[in-house]
Parts: sequence; C-alpha cells; structure tokens
Amino acid sequence: METKQLKLQAEKNRRRLIEIVYNAKAGHIGGDLSCLNVMTALYFNIMNVNPSEPKMAGRDRFVLSKGHCVEALYATLEARGFIKKELVDTLGKFGSPLAGHPTIEVPGIEVNSGALGHGLSIGTGMAIAAKMDRQPWHTYVLMGDGEQGEGSIYEAAMAGNQYHLDNLVAIIDRNHLQISGNTEDVMGIDSIVERWTAFGWDVKEMNGDDMESIIKTFESIDYTNGKPHLLVSYTTKGKGVSYMENIAKWHHGMFDADQYAQALSEIDARIAELEA
Repeated sequence: METKQLKLQAEKNRRRLIEIVYNAKAGHIGGDLSCLNVMTALYFNIMNVNPSEPKMAGRDRFVLSKGHCVEALYATLEARGFIKKELVDTLGKFGSPLAGHPTIEVPGIEVNSGALGHGLSIGTGMAIAAKMDRQPWHTYVLMGDGEQGEGSIYEAAMAGNQYHLDNLVAIIDRNHLQISGNTEDVMGIDSIVERWTAFGWDVKEMNGDDMESIIKTFESIDYTNGKPHLLVSYTTKGKGVSYMENIAKWHHGMFDADQYAQALSEIDARIAELEA
C-alpha cells in the first residue's frame, strides 16, 4: 500500500475508533489515537498476516503490551478483515466477547495482555521459539512509555540481546503522558535511546505521527544483524483530535455528543483531503 493510501487508511481507522469508544462509553482514547498510525502501518504494510487464516503457520506475531489501548487494535483488526463490524459494535455491552484488554478469543489476537510490562517478555519468548524452530516470521511488540517503569521489561531486554533476537521488534509509543501525568514527572525515561543501546539493542527513532517516517523506519530494519530492534515512536497523545492532543485527562476520558461530532468533523475533513 502506498504512503498516501496508508495515511487515508489510518484516518478511516481513526474515525472508526472514535465511533467504537463513543458507543462503548469507555476506552483509553488518548493512547489509542497515539499508536493508531503504527498499528495501521503494521497490519496494512509491514506484517505478514492473513485475515482469512488468522492462525496461519508462518504469520508474523503482534503483541499489544499496552493492552488498555485495545480499542485501536479492534478498529485495525476490523479494517483489515479479521473481525466484523457487528462484533466490534458489541464492545461495552453485556455478553460481548470483546473486553477492555486483548483476549485470544478474538480472531487476530495472539495473547491476552493488560498487566503492563508483560508484553515484551511474551514477545521475547515467541521470538526465541521462532529461532529454535528455524522459522522466518517476526514478532512485533507495542509498548507504552508509561509501562517502562516495569522491571520485567528490562529482564526481557537482556534476554533479547543474549539470544540475538534480530527477529524481534519492540516499539515504544512515546507520547510522554501516562495516567498519572508526564512520564518524566512519574518515572523519567528520557535516557531511553542510550538505555536500550546499552542493553545491546538496535535502536531507531521515528515520528509516529507521520506515516512516511514510520514506513521508512520499519523498512530500514536489518533482520540479520544479530540484535533485537527497538523503535522509539514519538507521538502525540490524542493525535488527530484537536482538543485531546497532549492533554493528560484524555488518557481515559470520555467525550460528550458535541465533542464526538467535532472529532468526526476534523477527521472527515482530512479524509476528504486525502481522497481528493
């Protein structure tokens, strides 16, 4: 898919995400919006996956470590054809198989996640399994910057280097805001590049708000260099909805009818521009 098409797809996914959260009356909309571009790039351009065969043997694996942003994953999986709109519309309703964190009952979801800090450990195990079985598939793990305070992440980081997991790609959604406020006030991680480089990882930085930067960075990964890969994705909390951007309360905020209409209007304007 061309970059312009990916930008358009991301905006359509963003619009659908707003609908999903508004209809469910719950969701972590700020972080959903900041990582949506990366998810769109992964599922529509980077990963080898097949919606018709979700458990295809040679598929790439995706782990959403920041599991509270599952609404962005639901929107992406729906757009890619893994799950139907009718199923996604049940989110937040009694008896729905969809939860506020990823569960393996949903087609296209590889692992339950939610307790922050666990995703990279799981992804590391998947990458080791692929190496042991001499399989060519890759594992991608999307983490939040707030969860970087979890010690299990750094145990996994050491293991990734120890076992030369060049088939493992971790992405940090670096939007600088977590539920308690700015990450640097809660548990500073501004040394993130130096830290992960010291762990032996191949570290790259990208603008996660810009699709061209995202695709260029993913395409620059050398999967034969003997090092696990970390992409620091600099993003904006609430990206794409003006009144949400860089506002901490939208980590788990809920919008009213007027705010909902404004969000859709802003996104629709960008969709129209990209379709012109």
